[in-house]
Amino acid sequence: MTPASPEKLSLLPEPELFGLPLCPAKTAGRPRASEAEARTQELVEIAARLFLEKGYSKVSLEMIAKQARVAVRTIYVKFGGKAGLFTAVINAGCAHFFATMHDMETSVRPLREILLDFGLRFGQLVASPQVLAVHRMVIAESMSNPELAQAFFEAGPRQTREALQRFFARPDIRSQLRGDMTPEALTVHLLNCIMGDQLKRYLFVINQTLPMPDVLRQVEVGVDLFLGGALQK
Repeated sequence: MTPASPEKLSLLPEPELFGLPLCPAKTAGRPRASEAEARTQELVEIAARLFLEKGYSKVSLEMIAKQARVAVRTIYVKFGGKAGLFTAVINAGCAHFFATMHDMETSVRPLREILLDFGLRFGQLVASPQVLAVHRMVIAESMSNPELAQAFFEAGPRQTREALQRFFARPDIRSQLRGDMTPEALTVHLLNCIMGDQLKRYLFVINQTLPMPDVLRQVEVGVDLFLGGALQK
């Protein structure tokens, strides 16, 4: 199996909105399982568009329900409310970028190859205009809507960190790395090497973005920097 490369991952399609395709029009009568799944996906897509266009606090469940042509009760049943629906939006975005990635908990590829695969996808995810827009929205509204910040953290950053911690806790991976660094510390250092300072530039300097090939090259340098300090000597 060949290592991940910037050239390969730069060919991942740039999603119109988190990779969520437009769904077909509704049909009359009780929906089949596939139709019900498509309608749920459409509901998530509509919610994502409204959140990005208007901001989380200015979007009501009634507004989403009207555009999706569903009852507000349906949103509560499926997602538990607006925060749950926002969580589904974040989950859909992450799934688009990581769907074709090998499972980090079971992959037997070389350590560097696994980290490059993760890092390149993670770099493309956080540098995408849609994700940056969501990130900025969460920062702007987190004080007035703490449920928004909590939902974003639980569905995005926390899931990423926990997946990396499980990976670094694998005995075969642990044996290759310094014994004085915990899985939690390794996770923090890897993410900082990959995208720490650059993410701040993306978030707070508008239009301060790199071409995707440059992002991916930067990620590769970050992974090698991490391994230079974390590998057993």
